[in-house]
Amino acid sequence: MQTEYHPVLLQLQQSWYRSVRNILLMLAVVLVSWYYVGLFDVERLREGVPSMASLVGEMFPPNFTAAGSWMKPLLDTLAMSIAGTAIAVLLSLPLAILAARNTSPHPAVYQVSRWLLNALRSIPELIMGIIFVAAVGFGALPGVLALGFHSIGMIAKFFAEAIEHADQAPVEAARAAGCNPLQVIFHGILPQVLPQMADTAIYRWEYNFRASTVMGMVGAGGIGFELMGSLRIMQYQEVSAILLVILAMVTLVDALSSFLRRKFK
Repeated sequence: MQTEYHPVLLQLQQSWYRSVRNILLMLAVVLVSWYYVGLFDVERLREGVPSMASLVGEMFPPNFTAAGSWMKPLLDTLAMSIAGTAIAVLLSLPLAILAARNTSPHPAVYQVSRWLLNALRSIPELIMGIIFVAAVGFGALPGVLALGFHSIGMIAKFFAEAIEHADQAPVEAARAAGCNPLQVIFHGILPQVLPQMADTAIYRWEYNFRASTVMGMVGAGGIGFELMGSLRIMQYQEVSAILLVILAMVTLVDALSSFLRRKFK
């Protein structure tokens, strides 16, 4: 009888450990939010609510008078996101092969590739935008470069993980057929992971479109530049109109990306 109930007792003990761990984790989050962030500073929040309400009131009704002049910056923003994502995908594929354990030619190459991806991810695209604006001047080009290089760090990481989790049976079959390492990658691994790579690229394009609006705020052109101009002269009704236009474009991009994901399945 004792051995019969032992698995039940063990399961209850593990459940109790998980509950205690989750409670401690929640307490740590609450403590950090209270002590470091000031999330529960009731007095400060109470003082900020009237200011926020006043600002929101100044934003309505939205002013679409200058909407005709926003079309080109909006198209620039869309083009910036597409070009940045395309550059990132093209450069991420070889980097992912080098950064995956099962395809990297040497452990040293693997470590250097992983370090490079970590370095690219650790620099925010806004900082990259400022750097590229200083390097190549104002316009869409620094925005494309900033989005592209920052995206490489994330896209190549997901590509590498997909390659590492590929089924080994086609790989072994390709090797048994006498394929060299490059042929093994192209015939045994890539056909398995291409749908996941396509999903990753499309999701990143969604993110890059939203991020490209921020790029305009540092001089990289696009609709973000128009938004920043309206904020500087405190034309809050125009700001709300631009935000609504951005919301409409984000919705369209999301719908298009959902359609593309269904096509790639």
